[in-house]
Amino acid sequence: MVVWRRWIFPILMVIVVGAGAAALVKIAFFPDQAPAAALEPSAQIADPVVVVEKGEVVNALSLDGTIARDAAYPVRSGVDGVVTSVDVSEGQAVAAGQKLFTVKQLDPVKNIDVVAPEAGDVTELTVVTGQPASIGGELVTLTPARYHVQATVDPVQLYRLQGAPTEASVTIQGGPAPFTCTGLKVAVAEDGTTTVTCAVPADQTVFAGLQAKLDIDLGTVSDVLVVPTTAVKGGSGTGVVWVDAGAGELEERDVTLGVSDGTLVEVTGGVEEGDQVRQYVPGVAAGDDQTCYDDGMGGQYCEPAGWNW
Repeated sequence: MVVWRRWIFPILMVIVVGAGAAALVKIAFFPDQAPAAALEPSAQIADPVVVVEKGEVVNALSLDGTIARDAAYPVRSGVDGVVTSVDVSEGQAVAAGQKLFTVKQLDPVKNIDVVAPEAGDVTELTVVTGQPASIGGELVTLTPARYHVQATVDPVQLYRLQGAPTEASVTIQGGPAPFTCTGLKVAVAEDGTTTVTCAVPADQTVFAGLQAKLDIDLGTVSDVLVVPTTAVKGGSGTGVVWVDAGAGELEERDVTLGVSDGTLVEVTGGVEEGDQVRQYVPGVAAGDDQTCYDDGMGGQYCEPAGWNW
C-alpha cells in the first residue's frame, strides 16, 4: 500500500495532467484544417405582386365641416336724392321685401322705397333722415338668413375633386336627418387654403358654428380593372406600374387611371386582366407609415403609404 501511495498514484496523476495539457496545446495551436461547408441561403425574398382583376371602386370623400352664415353685403341706393325716412334699426331682423328706407328723388321728384332683397338681419346702418343719397351709395348692410357648409381640404385632394358634383350630403350630429346641400363649389385662396362649400336648403333649421360631416360622392365604377394604389407611381389620370414579365424580370409600363378610393384605383389602359404587377412602387417599402409631398408653400403634406392621388 505504501508503494501505491508513494509511486503509483503520483505517476498516474502526472500522466493524466500531461495528457490534458497536450490536448489544450493541440486545440490552441493546431486546429483542424478541414474547410467548413459554405453557407447557402435556403430561400429567396421576392417582390410581392398582385393580379390585375375586376372590381368596384367607390370614390367618396368625407370631410369635417362647419355650418356658417352667408356673408353680409351692402344694400345700395338706386337713385340720387335725400333720405326721407329710415324704417329699420341696427340688429333688426327683416323679411324679404320689407322697407328699409325711402329716398326722395329730386329730378323728377319721386319717393323711392328701398326694400330688403331677402330675409336677414340689418347688421350695419349708415343712414339717417335728411342725409343725401347717391346712386350706388351703401346705406345698409344686410346679413342674409342663409347658411352654408364649409370644409377645408388638403390641396392634393383637388385631383379627386375635378368634375365634382354640385350636391353633397350633410350630417349634423344631434341635428336633423341628413340632407342634401346644393351649389357645391371648390375655392383655393391665395395662401393655398382649399375650401369646399355648399348651400344649406332654406327649409333646414341650422345654426352657425354647428359641426357637420360633408359627404361627396365623386363617382362609383363597377366591373373595371383595378390595382392597389400602392402599385402605381403617378397622379390623376396617368401613372406607371411594374408588370411581372416572367423569369424574375419587371417591365415598367405606363397606365391610364380612372376613379380611386385611396386604396384601389381603376386602370383604364396599359394592363390587362390577369397581369401581375408589383404591389409596391420601387423605392417605397411595404408598410411605410406615410408618403409626403411638397405642398408648394415651403412645407409638406403627408398621407398614408401608397396614396398617389
